[in-house]
This record gives sequence, C-alpha cells and structure tokens, in this order.
Amino acid sequence: MTASRPIVYVAAKRSQFQKYVRDRKDRRAIELLASHDPVVARWERADAAHRRTLDTVLTRLEKLGAKVCTISKPHAPFQPKDAALVLTVGGDGTLLAASHHVGLEPLLGVNSSPAHSVGYFCAARPDNLNVMLAKALAGELKSAQLTRMSVVVNEKLRAARVLNEVLFSHLNPAAVSRYILEFQGKLEDQRSSGCWIGTAAGSTGALRSAGGRRMALGSRQLQMVVREPYTPQGAVLTMRRVIVPYGDVLAFRTKMDKAVLFLDGPYRRIHLGLGDVVQFGASEERLNVLGVGPTR
Repeated sequence: MTASRPIVYVAAKRSQFQKYVRDRKDRRAIELLASHDPVVARWERADAAHRRTLDTVLTRLEKLGAKVCTISKPHAPFQPKDAALVLTVGGDGTLLAASHHVGLEPLLGVNSSPAHSVGYFCAARPDNLNVMLAKALAGELKSAQLTRMSVVVNEKLRAARVLNEVLFSHLNPAAVSRYILEFQGKLEDQRSSGCWIGTAAGSTGALRSAGGRRMALGSRQLQMVVREPYTPQGAVLTMRRVIVPYGDVLAFRTKMDKAVLFLDGPYRRIHLGLGDVVQFGASEERLNVLGVGPTR
C-alpha cells in the first residue's frame, strides 16, 4: 500500500509591490517607482527575492511528495487540522498572521527575503531551504513551544491564540487612555497612552521598546507595560510594569466609551465600551514553532 502524501499548508505574504502595483495598480506608487523614489526603492528587489523563494518552496515540496494547500493571504482563515506541516513564507509578520489559525500542527517559518524582512522566528531561509523542508517533513527539527495569550471580554473568550502582544488604548491615538487596572487583588486608576500586554515571544518587540524586559523564550509568564503614563503633581504608578505569573490574570476595566484592543498588529481588533472588563492570561494552547530553540 502506498503511503499517503503529507499535507502541507503554505501561507505566503503579499509584498508591497504585489499589493500596490500588481493588485491595486496604485498610480502614486507606480509614479514613485518610476522616479526611483527612496520611499519605494526596495520594493522590486524585495518582491523578486520573495517570489524566487516561494517558487523554490513549492518546487521542493512537490519533489518531496507533499500535497500543497496554498493560502492566498496570511490573514485568510484556514483549518490545517489534517496537516503534517504549516509553512509561512515571508517574515515574522507572516508567521504571526498565520499563527492565529494554527493549533498543534508544527509551523515552520521561511524568511523569503532576509535582506528586506525580519525573521527572528523563521528558521528557514533561501540558503538552507532544501535541507530545512526535508527535515521538517521527516520530523527531525527541534521546536519551541511558545506561550500564547487569551483575551476574555466581559467573561466571554474572544481570542486564545495571541502570540506576541495586545495593545489596549483609546480608539483615537491622540486621546488619553483611562482605565482601572486590577492585579492580584490590587486596583489602580491609571491614565496613559495605553498599555502593551504580551508574551515572552513578544518581549523583544514593542514591549521592550516601551521599557519592558526581554523574557526567556520558553517562559509562560506575561508582561504588561504602561505607555507614557500620565502622573500629574508627582503621582507614582505602582503598576507601571507587571509580570503576570502563569495561572494569574491581569484585568482592565475601561473608563472610555471608545477603546480598542489590537491583537498581534493592526488587523485584528476588538472594540470596547464604557465599563467593559478585559482579562489577559496565558492560553493553554501553545504554538509549536520548528527550528527555534527554547532559549533562542
């Protein structure tokens, strides 16, 4: 009996050149490209590198005998429950977008254009692609079980697969964010530009830029950092930075009628109203990322 072909889902990014020129035929973008404007100077090179890598991925998977299911956009919903492997082709942003649709299936990130994109969680690159794909399908790559975060609004689960961070703020970025923070039985009324709440995987990005600390990749803790706290007349916030142990919950009660949660970037949003209560905790569902060591 012939063994069944392994099913591989491939989610690839759409480059800036793809989005603005091929898809939208954006007149301004085309004019900038024609004049060699520095704003778009790297678009064509980055797109060409990405397309070469994607073609190589698809060709190699065919030679390895895989059945490939392509995803048109990283944010497009898909259910890879029958997959031997999920591949993202782009950078960390592509992996982040696709991760919201991935459960326990192994995920391998491919940095399709290392000169033009960030790929901290992408173990595969054009120079090691053939070896990495073969090892991934053979189950020979080490992996990291990354903690994800759950978001509960008014006692209803709204998300369980946040990989990096959530930004909690007023809908208008120029407006003051007003809320009551609750943690381990302690309450604090705060005003700020909002708060970052994230996982160890997200601790090297926005959280760190806002004054947080880098966490060990295997940590199951969460971290909260207040952005630009407003402390009039020398007032001090006692919960400006909070480490949330595994099993604990951090809660916000919004004092805004137009608040918003941004989940892993600008595309996934949850709108909040006056008095809504949001709770953040470590999710039971972790993400299995291949080629990434536990302390990388």
